[in-house]
Amino acid sequence: MGYNTILYEKKDRVGIITLNRPNAMNALNSNVLEDLSNVMDEIAADDDVKVVIITGGNEKFFAAGADIKELESLTTPVEAHRFSLKVQGVLNKIENLEKPVIAAISGYALGGGCEMIMACDIRIAAENAVFGQPEIKIGVIPGGGGTQRLPRIVGLSKAKELLYTGDPMSADDAFRVGLVSKVVPVEALMAEAANLANKIARQPGIALKTTKRVLNNGMNVSNINSALEYESQGFENLFSTEDQKEGMKAFIGKRKPIFKDK
Repeated sequence: MGYNTILYEKKDRVGIITLNRPNAMNALNSNVLEDLSNVMDEIAADDDVKVVIITGGNEKFFAAGADIKELESLTTPVEAHRFSLKVQGVLNKIENLEKPVIAAISGYALGGGCEMIMACDIRIAAENAVFGQPEIKIGVIPGGGGTQRLPRIVGLSKAKELLYTGDPMSADDAFRVGLVSKVVPVEALMAEAANLANKIARQPGIALKTTKRVLNNGMNVSNINSALEYESQGFENLFSTEDQKEGMKAFIGKRKPIFKDK
């Protein structure tokens, strides 16, 4: 499938999505959202892809936010509501994809760009990365999940500070509050993301999907007992897979397992 505002390629078992609106600093508009929605559907149906990387393809920006020109053209609250639901729907697809998604971030990841990276499973930042939810400065709030994902990642108090002020946050500060898991030199960003993706891609596929599903479901239930039940069910179900049997036999036999994702 061809895309107008993103690039998509596969290397080994890793799918790489590159945002491709350089003249607009990869600002998210309806066309980008449609392409992202479609590529996530393509990846979900492709058993050859086990891990995904999303990047901005530019050292200076990942995505500078939503396309303000498009937002300004929304003349009624109903239109604004529809746009918010569209953004949330696409980012939910990223978050709920059964396959791990890594964000490789260089430069600005603001507004919708920051919301996008928060929907990813793992976030690796270049040293020049800048994060923030500056929507308050133009009289609105995040509409793509920023008010909900940010406190779940960095804690309620820090999220309130960032959302109330709209101030940006450096890569080092993002690391300190847990928004990103690693900070690397700009020139090492994609190699670092690829190395991690390839490492994850070597894991047994069904166990990998189960791990993501159990983590996501467990974090969104009201009490730990329900979360533990999700874990127990996932643990139980994996004992019907060929990979579980191969993994344990290989461990006992002191050899490397050969997983078949079955």
